[in-house]
Amino acid sequence: MLQQYDKRNNDIQIWVGDQLFARNEAKVSVFDSTVQGGDAVWEGVRIYDGKIFCLDKHLNRLMASAKAMAFAHIPTKAFIVDALMQTLKANNQKDETHVRLTLSRGLKITSGMDPRLNQFGSTLIIVAEWKPPVYPPSIKLITASQRRNSPMCLDSKIHHNNLINNILAKIEANFAGVDAAIMLDIYGFVSEANGVNIFMIKDGTVFTSHTDACLPGITRATVIEICKSNHLPIVERNVSITEFYSADEVFVTGTMGELTAVSEIDGRKIDQQHNESILQKLKEYFKKKTETEGTILNF
Repeated sequence: MLQQYDKRNNDIQIWVGDQLFARNEAKVSVFDSTVQGGDAVWEGVRIYDGKIFCLDKHLNRLMASAKAMAFAHIPTKAFIVDALMQTLKANNQKDETHVRLTLSRGLKITSGMDPRLNQFGSTLIIVAEWKPPVYPPSIKLITASQRRNSPMCLDSKIHHNNLINNILAKIEANFAGVDAAIMLDIYGFVSEANGVNIFMIKDGTVFTSHTDACLPGITRATVIEICKSNHLPIVERNVSITEFYSADEVFVTGTMGELTAVSEIDGRKIDQQHNESILQKLKEYFKKKTETEGTILNF
């Protein structure tokens, strides 16, 4: 699975700092913390038919991550929402759009790790691209040798830009000729895939891992909410990779690809044992949510 370039993005406007720039002029300084140390936090947001899905939840997580990282002079939610609306309006984007909101610690007065060198406030970057869900109908996974960070090392509840841990797992998947890699926690239980949360279905029950060592994803939370509101059994617990091999259905969740089926893990085929697909039901419920919920665009 490799994303393809969409020519509609040739002339998009990108927000950097406090204004819009043409794509080829949108830049950050070499002294910005994103360059100096990956010192930034981010969110992926999707636009559906004139509405921004789960915007408040994404902004709350962005703010929580920035606070955990002790960023100074964090923009208000109102400022970020206004900048986002301006960006979408400039690009006339009302559907089929994925937005990456990035907030860095900002510019440094000189190169160095010390956050006290950042004396200009945070830098807001908004990249809104024409990008329908990018995943194919199903994907193949391997189990990575790279482990997902424990909170003892770097808490995954901070949605930060230092993604080397996940990128190394993705490199393993690329060399193996599959779409993504499952990352285990330090105890050997399934945490998540390198860029998405993961679920399995067995005998009518939906299972997913605790968020001890994985990102508590917004789409993940939406799926759990859908299960509870539609009386579908949902269990959060430690799950081993062996259990995933014998699951009836496996799927991954994320803003980029919504809900995507997994057809194979480490060479084991995921064979649906029942005539009725619970994943298909979840997809239908999720689609209804994206059609009816969200922050309405004000242009």
